[in-house]
Amino acid sequence: MRTNVPEQLLKIIDDIDAHGQANLTRLTVLKKWFARPKRLSAFAIWVAARAVSRKGKTSGTAATLFLEARTLLSGLDEITPKLNRQAAQRLYDRLRDFQNECKSQQWGPVRIVRNWNLLLVEEALSVYLWHGQSPSHGYKLTADYCRHYDPRYGESLNGPSRTKIAEIVRFMFTVEALEDDRTSI
Repeated sequence: MRTNVPEQLLKIIDDIDAHGQANLTRLTVLKKWFARPKRLSAFAIWVAARAVSRKGKTSGTAATLFLEARTLLSGLDEITPKLNRQAAQRLYDRLRDFQNECKSQQWGPVRIVRNWNLLLVEEALSVYLWHGQSPSHGYKLTADYCRHYDPRYGESLNGPSRTKIAEIVRFMFTVEALEDDRTSI
């Protein structure tokens, strides 16, 4: 079923092009798209797959976790991914334990994140396992996936965010087209 949400995301890209940045809260338009059953779970697994496919050097436990995540996420259906829930839960627990260090700050404890892509996989698995009906969790995952720090604009949608939003739009068009194909059969 087609929505106008991809077009709204394309307007965010236009604003980044015109002004250099856009506010992260503009991504809340995705909540409407995530309200349709199964879309949020499919999106979460797509984000996790994108996060583990990023290039970069890792070693030790991080490299092992990346390999385990790639194995778990390979060969899944784009609209209705079916993960082994026990394996996904075990990987989630290992990812959470890997980056579970906190540092005390005056306003409270702050989690230390050493590998952002592994955090995205952890968040995506959390959405898939427990929050597949929560568009607000989908928004948070999207914001974490797209945000980028630039000293001129702070933490917002800018520069590299543009490419990630365009990837999301392509994913949305694909899902909507596949949904239409499956309902017409």
